[in-house]
Amino acid sequence: MYVFENPVLQRELLVNLRTKRAFVLLAVYQLLLATVVVAAWPSDQRLDLTTNPPSATKLVNLFFLGQYVIASLMAPSFAAGTIAGEKERKTYEMLLASPLRPGAIIIGKVVASLTHIGMLIIGSLPIIVLCLPLGGVSVYEVLAAYLGLIISVILFGAIGVMASSYFPRTSSALVVSYLAILPLVIGACLFWASMASEGDLRLKISAIVFPAFGLTAVILMGAAAAGRMLYPPDVGSEGKEVIDLDREAEEAVGLVIQPDQFPDRLFAPPKKDEMMADGANPVYDKELHSEIFSQGTLMLRLVIQISILLAIPMMGVFLFFQQRHAPWFGVYVIVFNMLVGPSFLASSITSERERQTLDLLLTTPLSPVQILWGKFVVRFRITFVLTSFLMWPLILGAALNTSFWSNGLTVLGMFAIIATVCLVNCVIALACSLFSRKTSIALLTTYAVLLLLYVAPPAFSTLARTLEMSAPVIAQADWTGVASPFSALFALPLNEEIAPENPEVNAGQWPIVIGYFLFSTTLVMGITAAMVLRLRSRQGLSEG
Repeated sequence: MYVFENPVLQRELLVNLRTKRAFVLLAVYQLLLATVVVAAWPSDQRLDLTTNPPSATKLVNLFFLGQYVIASLMAPSFAAGTIAGEKERKTYEMLLASPLRPGAIIIGKVVASLTHIGMLIIGSLPIIVLCLPLGGVSVYEVLAAYLGLIISVILFGAIGVMASSYFPRTSSALVVSYLAILPLVIGACLFWASMASEGDLRLKISAIVFPAFGLTAVILMGAAAAGRMLYPPDVGSEGKEVIDLDREAEEAVGLVIQPDQFPDRLFAPPKKDEMMADGANPVYDKELHSEIFSQGTLMLRLVIQISILLAIPMMGVFLFFQQRHAPWFGVYVIVFNMLVGPSFLASSITSERERQTLDLLLTTPLSPVQILWGKFVVRFRITFVLTSFLMWPLILGAALNTSFWSNGLTVLGMFAIIATVCLVNCVIALACSLFSRKTSIALLTTYAVLLLLYVAPPAFSTLARTLEMSAPVIAQADWTGVASPFSALFALPLNEEIAPENPEVNAGQWPIVIGYFLFSTTLVMGITAAMVLRLRSRQGLSEG
């Protein structure tokens, strides 16, 4: 009943694996991995297979790193909507009333959500088999890497399912899942790279220690999710949980959000005790006081606590002990905003469409600019304040570490780049919400666009240097960095006080930095114009 005759598992498999998206995703996944292998294929005219060719080792490492990152990004997207999706579809009460045990439901959801990713991983085996004759890695290391990859995917899926059981929205569960998975992915990549010279030890840890801890964590998280379904909180109409903010604050563990105190009131305004002023934007007022915090503050509390816990050790490493790697702290802040910021904006318009109130909103006297402005300002305000919490370590590091005093312009450039990222991410998420029908689709589309803009250019540049391509190709790859804040961060100059042993640690590329700001300004203006035109055309149809 738990696996072979599980109706939840059978239904999920039929729905997920028979869609066109499943076949398209499999084809795209295989093409991406094949592209990495073809691009990194050794160019040596003759390989000495009696030893371990460094080019072959580089190829295998790139293959597994690419597959691990892609799988870690995909696992939460499949798992985060397993239970939260039932709540959004208003079928959660029916699922709780079924004769199925909570354990059977959780097992069915986890297995179904990870089956598709398992097919993708198994489908990559023929590609890695082509790389084995080149040498550089043993068959046992490949098997250990695949075992670690499968255990990681199961662990990430369990994290997504547990988060899905605690949140009423898929977007909230997805953001918390990504934040919880982020340190695990970073730690796994650092472990694999640092243990490259200790092949036997790395093999034993990957095959024995990591699976034991991973499966234990999966069992515990599955039990927690099943226990929440066995004793669910108060459920109101349409399967929505009844949340009392005062009671939630009393029972909160760790951080407690108090809207009447600073700085909490910057993103969590106190209860409204007066009438709305004449001439005020009603959309802004509604979003500020009822839309954001109608489902409780659990997501905000988790986001703040997890992000700060990660920021503290990163501040010590990158801003005090390894100053030449200071841009990596900015990378962490940008990644945080990429994960958290779109979750608020991606539901701004789709929530109106899902509640079937968008046409009513468009028939009001409010102009499209007022509607967009009211929704944007409130949600941008929350994401900007949350991101600003992570800027305090950068301020402290730059103020206390004298090495940064002569790099004031670079520090200001980091602040400007991060602020620009906040604006661009929110505008893109708002546009995806306007042009999508569902919040989950809008959020995933936003993530895909941001990955294409931010990650693809530096990845292309790094790959060109790793494979020792020609100078013109490397120069062209560098210029694609005008679309990426990551490239702009590493293009900021750092003088010899950061690394006395290496005076030319980073000469800087100001054209890339200036190009990034120009590109971002043009992108924001173009997207804003497209959104206004879209709402005006929809408004005309509604009036007609």
